Amino acid sequence: MRWILPTIVVAQFFCTSLWFAGNAIMPDIIRDFQLEPDFLAHLTSAVQVGFITGTLVFAVLTIADRFSPSLVFFISSVLAALFNLGMVLPVQPTGLLLFRLLTGFFLAGIYPVGMKIASDYYQQGLGKSLGFLVGALVVGTAFPHLLKSFTGNFPWHRVVYATTALSVIGGSVMMRWVPDGPFRTQGQPLNFTACLAGFRNKNFRSVAVGYFGHMWELYTFWAFVPVMLTAYNNQYTQAGLNVPLLSFFIIGSGGLACIFGGLLSQRFGAQKIAGIALFLSGLCCLISPLFLFIHIKWLLIVFLLFWGLVVIADSPLFSTLVAQNAPAETRGTSLTIVNCIGFSITIVSVQTINLLSNYIGQKYIYLLLAAGPVIGLLALRGSKRAAIATQL
Repeated sequence: MRWILPTIVVAQFFCTSLWFAGNAIMPDIIRDFQLEPDFLAHLTSAVQVGFITGTLVFAVLTIADRFSPSLVFFISSVLAALFNLGMVLPVQPTGLLLFRLLTGFFLAGIYPVGMKIASDYYQQGLGKSLGFLVGALVVGTAFPHLLKSFTGNFPWHRVVYATTALSVIGGSVMMRWVPDGPFRTQGQPLNFTACLAGFRNKNFRSVAVGYFGHMWELYTFWAFVPVMLTAYNNQYTQAGLNVPLLSFFIIGSGGLACIFGGLLSQRFGAQKIAGIALFLSGLCCLISPLFLFIHIKWLLIVFLLFWGLVVIADSPLFSTLVAQNAPAETRGTSLTIVNCIGFSITIVSVQTINLLSNYIGQKYIYLLLAAGPVIGLLALRGSKRAAIATQL
């Protein structure tokens, strides 16, 4: 049993490196495909649309609960890798978006299914386990930026080849060394409304809305970190910030925050730590105009590193709260449908910021991200009151 969690973590890290592979090589894609700079938002949204479609299909068909999660994870990792490889083909921009959409579709069989596998093994200490798991997702998401920083003088195709290979390896590792967990509820019959069962519970609804508020901010922040750093370089031409390397550290540092938050939740409770992280990330949104174009570049870097820590620290804790409040027989499906809705929100957020940045400007645009943490905190307060009422 000791090797189970590390194996799940490694597999999740390898497979989720596909997520932002396109973003890491975006300048090269824009140059080679002769695209407009705002194509970044469309490329990010294509993955998110694919993921949303995939999670909806997986949830309605209750795939994660009806079939072996490790098998689902393996098949999804291989198919996602194949469509990721499509980026190196000489296609039109619409073809590029289609390949990213299909990659996102099969990521639906990786991220939420990985959490389902962990919950089948670790009912006690689930917050800690998901902390490591989401931490792997974060580092995997940031990893293409690191690859790009080390292969800056090499063809961008190598980033695609590397992330494709990692996904296949990750899926194979999961299939080979992680059998179905001892707490898995065996093969449920097909039920098209099972994905909605959790929303009948008030606590489930409250923590789900908290997660939705968190998602309004998270992926838009990740998508626009390179934009923030590039804008700073344009403002201060002598700054010379290494955008890919700093993007990796700013996004990837959140992996440590997930682990640390998961450990703290063992002592103080998942809901309390999630609320603190959500408050701090919302505060970062509100004070962002003070730092984004400050003339002392190390203050900008420290601020973005801190934001990168707190923006994701609550993610495994929300997943823990969702899993704990979901019906046992549809836990995997409940996690998947909540992911589906949450990632739908990220598309609205990314496109909103992308559109309004033409009118508001890079200094003040990220104030709009604070709406998510505010809504999330209000939802968590409702969940806490419901929990107290239940105890009484």
